Amino acid sequence: MNVAVILAGGAGHRLGGDLPKQFLKVAGRKIIEHTLDVFEHCDLIDEIAVVCNPDYITDMEQIVLNNQWVKVKKILCGGKERYHSSLAAICAYNDDDINLLFHDAVRPLVNDRIIADCVVALDSYSAVSVAIPATDTIIEVTEQNTIKAIPDRAVLRNVQTPQCFKRGVIKRAYELALQDPGFKTTDDCGVILKYLPEIPVYIVPGENFNMKVTYPEDLFLVDKLFQLKTIKDGNHEQPAYPEV
Repeated sequence: MNVAVILAGGAGHRLGGDLPKQFLKVAGRKIIEHTLDVFEHCDLIDEIAVVCNPDYITDMEQIVLNNQWVKVKKILCGGKERYHSSLAAICAYNDDDINLLFHDAVRPLVNDRIIADCVVALDSYSAVSVAIPATDTIIEVTEQNTIKAIPDRAVLRNVQTPQCFKRGVIKRAYELALQDPGFKTTDDCGVILKYLPEIPVYIVPGENFNMKVTYPEDLFLVDKLFQLKTIKDGNHEQPAYPEV
């Protein structure tokens, strides 16, 4: 079984305001609505679990009802840190052989090709991440804010989501991580890399437009990308949202 885990527990402080960014509107709908719609209509996804900010559980339930999504089976409470949300989903299931596809709620332009490539990769690998080649030169700096090293850009990637795992593998990695007093992470694949280094993490090619909404200017860019997607899909009708 392929379970899409939509991580929507963040507060979105970098965007300003009181409303978490996943509930802001872009292209006529809430960001999380766009995201969930992709997984709801993807034939390879059997079930969806949403891990939500506890203060917005009721709002999330109403969104699911309004959209009549049938694959959303669980709405779970997220925690203070991102990994708390991942753990909430891991603990919500019992079968170690199911596939868990963790995806940021604020990446609304994920597509069926990316999801399909992840599912296929999980036939051969227990851990899979989506990434795109780094286009900028990346520098490593010292505590004094001077350049320490310039890694070879050819081997660098920008990580996206979904990040996908056999439940038994990511569960075991977190069991080991939580025994480490110095444990901290912002990335599920990083937990595999550190605590189960014998498990290879396969990279599925992402897309430049599979971007994460983080800053205010991202809202305008994502809106434009949805307009371009409308045209690309052959729908030449006037979009139901204003031009930016």
